[in-house]
Amino acid sequence: MKTPVWGVSGVIPREDYTLLLTFACGETRVYNARPLLEKNLYQKLKNPAFFSTAKAECGTVIWDDDIDIAPEHLYECSVPV
Repeated sequence: MKTPVWGVSGVIPREDYTLLLTFACGETRVYNARPLLEKNLYQKLKNPAFFSTAKAECGTVIWDDDIDIAPEHLYECSVPV
């Protein structure tokens, strides 16, 4: 099965709570994760050490403890670099 263009193939978490993302289409974009920190589901991301464990897996960004972000949201809400 072909990965959609918005599938995440790489992620670099940054100290300012942004994610430098590489998508399946080859595009590089930056996603600001700071607004998520106020939502209960994403409270653990407030810990910089935990935030820095982000990894690209199965076409999206995940953290331990089953925290993830929908890849289409990451693409639509990020800005090109």
